[in-house]
Amino acid sequence: MTTHNFNVSVDDQVYLEEGGEELGAVRSVAGDHLVVYIENSGDHQVPGPAVKAAHDGKVILDRAQLSAEFLKAIENAHSKETE
Repeated sequence: MTTHNFNVSVDDQVYLEEGGEELGAVRSVAGDHLVVYIENSGDHQVPGPAVKAAHDGKVILDRAQLSAEFLKAIENAHSKETE
């Protein structure tokens, strides 16, 4: 099992890839998960192993570690922006 010790803070912006589109913001940080707010969907729990990197107020997530519900919420948030 790989463990990381990233420094993540409330209000850090959340992304699926470096240089990608921002998808939400960190609402709270726990020892084994984050709570991320996604526009038009609310708060979602993200497991700790889903965090690939964290730096400069950005959190990069590993898509393969995210739930289908979380990915759907991201998709819905972005689709509403283009309407």
